[in-house]
Amino acid sequence: REARAFSEDEVYALEVVAMVLAEMTELGAFVGEGEALRALHTRPMQFRGQIGQEGVAEGHVYLHEPRVVVTNPVADDPETEIERLREAVDRLRVSVDDMLESVGKDAVDKDQVEVLEAYRLFANSRSWMKRMEDDIAAGLSAEAAVEKEQSTARRRLGRSPDAYLRERLQDLDDLSNRLLRILTGQGGDPAADIPDDAVLVARNIGPAELLDYGRDRLNGIVLEQGSVGSHAAIIARAWVIPLIVHAGRDITLEALNGDHVMIDGDQGLVHLRPDESVITAFRDKAAMRAKAQERYADLRELPAESRDGVQISLQMNAGLIAELPSLKGSGAEGVGLFRTELQFLARSSMPQRAELAGIYSRVLDSADGKRVVFRTLDIGSDKMLPYMKREDEPNPALGWRAIRVALDRTGVMRMQLQALIRAANGRPLTIMFPFIAQLEEFTAARQHVLDEVERERKLGHALPEKLEIGAMLETPSLAFAPRKLFEVADFISIGGNDLKQFFFAADRENERVRKRYDTLNVSYLSFIEHITRRCDETGTPVSFCGEDAGRPVDAMCFAAMGLRSLSMRPASIGPVKHLIRRVDLSEAREVIYRARESGDQSVRGHVMEWLQTVGN
Repeated sequence: REARAFSEDEVYALEVVAMVLAEMTELGAFVGEGEALRALHTRPMQFRGQIGQEGVAEGHVYLHEPRVVVTNPVADDPETEIERLREAVDRLRVSVDDMLESVGKDAVDKDQVEVLEAYRLFANSRSWMKRMEDDIAAGLSAEAAVEKEQSTARRRLGRSPDAYLRERLQDLDDLSNRLLRILTGQGGDPAADIPDDAVLVARNIGPAELLDYGRDRLNGIVLEQGSVGSHAAIIARAWVIPLIVHAGRDITLEALNGDHVMIDGDQGLVHLRPDESVITAFRDKAAMRAKAQERYADLRELPAESRDGVQISLQMNAGLIAELPSLKGSGAEGVGLFRTELQFLARSSMPQRAELAGIYSRVLDSADGKRVVFRTLDIGSDKMLPYMKREDEPNPALGWRAIRVALDRTGVMRMQLQALIRAANGRPLTIMFPFIAQLEEFTAARQHVLDEVERERKLGHALPEKLEIGAMLETPSLAFAPRKLFEVADFISIGGNDLKQFFFAADRENERVRKRYDTLNVSYLSFIEHITRRCDETGTPVSFCGEDAGRPVDAMCFAAMGLRSLSMRPASIGPVKHLIRRVDLSEAREVIYRARESGDQSVRGHVMEWLQTVGN
C-alpha cells in the first residue's frame, strides 16, 4: 500500500459509499433472504395515529387478513353460478341476523344493534345483488363478480368527498369478504387462533368482522386507516378497548403476528417491537396511570371545588347509549353534550320518530335523573346524511350546516323535536341548537320547540316537567349578539372546537396550523372572559364544551376566567377535578392577569411556573 493524500471529492465519495453500505447492512442486504426479512421486522418502530378510544394496552399482534384469493375468474354456466351466489347471499344474511340476535340479547349493546341494523341494509341491497348477477351473465364466476363489485365500490366511494360514504366503504368491504369466504369455503372462525392478549392490527375492519373476534381476548385495536366515527370505532368504545385509527405508515406491512406491541390510547401512540427503554417507560406510565385512576376514583363522589370554595360542574360528552355508564364511573354530574347525529348517520334512510323517541328515552333512563343536554342534529361540513342530496361547497365548514340546514329543512327538525318531547314523557328536557350565529336563528329555532310542545299538549301527550332551550356558541359573532339573545336563552354552551378554529382562522384538521395557536393565547382567553361576562350580565348559565375542557391546565384557566361548568370526555373528568381541587382560583386568575400584561402571546408558561409552587 502506498500512503497518499485523498482529495475532498474522494473523501466525500467514500463517506457516501460507507453510509450506503451501513444502511444496506442494517436492512439485511448481505444476509440470506429469510434473515433479511427477519432483520427488517425486528427493529423497534413507533406509529402515531388518532385516538379512537382512550386507555393503555400491551399484548401481541394479531393481523386481520380478510382477503380471499379468487382462483376461478370465469365460468361457463351462468345459471349455476347465479344459484351459488344466491345461496351464499342467503347464508350471509342469516349470519348477520344471527349476529343481530346474539348482540341484541344484551341490553347494554343497543348501539351495536343499531350498527348491525345499518349493516344488514347493505346485505339486503337489491341493487348490489343485481349488479353481481349481471356480471355473472357476462361470463364471470360468482367469486369474480363479488370481487368486481367490491373493487368498483372501493374506487367510487374512496374518492367521495363525503366522510360518511367513505366510512361505509369498509362495511361493503366487510360484506364482500364474508361472502367470498362463504363461496370459497373459507368461512372458519376468525378468532380460533387468536392469542389471549391480542392487539388486533388491520388496514381497516368492518363491524361484523370485529364482532366475530369478540371482546374477551382483545386487549386493543390498531387500524392503519379507519376513523373515529366508523362503525368499528363505535363497537370499540362500547367494549372500552383502546383504539388507534389512522396509524399510517404501513403498520400492517411492518407488523408480524406475535410481535410485541404497546398502545398508548391517551396519546395516540403505537410502540411496535419496543426496546427495553420503551417497555420500562410504558409500564411505568401504565402503573402511574393505574394509581392515578385509583386516586381519581377516590374523588368520584367529591365535588370539583377549588381551595377558595368555587365549585365547578364537570359533565361528560356522549353520543352513544353505550357511553352512559361512564356517568357513574367518572363522577360526571350530567351529560353536557349528547350528540344526536349518529342515530341519523348510522342508517341509509331517515329514522322514524318513534324509533328516535325510543333511543332518547333510553338515554334519559340511563342518565337516571341527571341532566342531559341534547344537541339537535348537527350535519353538514364533514357529516352529510347519505339519504340527503349533497351540495358541493368550496368551504363546507362555513357553509350549509347545523342550524342552517334545520331552519331550511324544518320537517326533519320538527320530527326530532317531537321525538325528544315524547321521550321526556314528564321528565326534564334540555335542548341545545348548534352553530347559532345570530339572534334570529335562535329565536326561530326556539319557537319551533314551543310550537311542538303546544302541539303535543293538544294531542294530550305528557309534556316535559321542565324545558330548557339553549344555544351553542361556536361563531365569534354570537358573542356580540344583542342582549336579548342572552335574555331568552336558558343557557349558553361554548363549543370550543369550532370556536377556536374560527377565532384563529385555523382549520383544526390541518396539522400545519392547528398547533400554532395555543388555547391559553392571551387574545382567546380574553374572548372567553368576554363571553362569560355577557352571560353574567343576564344571569344566563354558561359552560365550555370541547377537547380543551378536558385538558386539566386549560380547564383550570377557564374556571379562573369565570366559567363554572365544563363538559368533556369521561376519562378527563378525574384529572380535571384533581387539579381544580388543588388550586385557589382567585390566585390563578391573578397569575393569568399578570401574564397578560407581560407581553407574551400565551399565559401557559406563567401558569405552569405557578403550578410548580402549588402543593398537593
